[in-house]
Amino acid sequence: MPELAEGTAGSPTNEVRDFLRRRREQIAQRWADEPLFRAVFTVSRDEAVEAGKAVVDALAQVADAGRVEDPDAAGFTTVREQLARMGAARSRAGLSTAQVSGELAALRPPVENLLLSDLPDDLPADQARDCVTTLSVLMGTLRVVVMQTALSEGQALIDRQRLQLLEVATPVIKLWDGIVAVPLIGTLDSARSQVVMETLLESIVEQQARYAILDITGVPTVDSLVAQHLMKTVAAARLMGAECIVSGIRPAIAQTMVHLGLDLGTVVTRASLADALGYVLHQLGVGIVNPGSNGAVTR
Repeated sequence: MPELAEGTAGSPTNEVRDFLRRRREQIAQRWADEPLFRAVFTVSRDEAVEAGKAVVDALAQVADAGRVEDPDAAGFTTVREQLARMGAARSRAGLSTAQVSGELAALRPPVENLLLSDLPDDLPADQARDCVTTLSVLMGTLRVVVMQTALSEGQALIDRQRLQLLEVATPVIKLWDGIVAVPLIGTLDSARSQVVMETLLESIVEQQARYAILDITGVPTVDSLVAQHLMKTVAAARLMGAECIVSGIRPAIAQTMVHLGLDLGTVVTRASLADALGYVLHQLGVGIVNPGSNGAVTR
């Protein structure tokens, strides 16, 4: 039976630290066969072993600092990104959070068994128990770190996808040379209002538009903050050299703007998108013709 490293007696965290460093290769080899590592590192087993060694090193560093219960311990910093990729990969494979947590829990028995076989026979039972408990706590903290990091990465992904959906749901349509329109449908909140402003201003530059129509016919209601965002969008478009026409204002929205005391004196508004387009075409000197009932064309 191998002897414990000198200077470790009486300190379970130090004993666990030295054990992890001494058995680094064996632990990594055993972890490489566990589902979490085997399913993530599919290119080669050596890749899984190297990833396992990095995690063991991190655990030893945490134990060395005596912070086995702290998910924010500095030792986890170096492997946090790797652990996040592992957790995210299993989530993408269709595993639930509970299943990923279960795979993480499966990493503990191989390490615990190695520790038990590594302890000297003459070590007092209470010291042996303290070592096993310390290792169990450390492995539990590792699970917390992985789940926290994976959830953070998942939330970041959701936020990016949400922004992409907002951009897709806010199309800018070229109606005519120099005329663009943004037909808004659904609920407006501050985040979407900001996307509307950014998308519209970018299109004004790209299309060299002189007129921009902001149609809110499909928006059932807006709160005070969103109403202010719309007014800022109109002002920003004007600074970009384009006149912004707001169309389709519902009665409830009109009342909100009036109650807020927003100055609409400089804003051109029209009842519908068609009216707004007609106004802009007239400003551009473009005539609109309609076929008469007798087939003649009238101005």
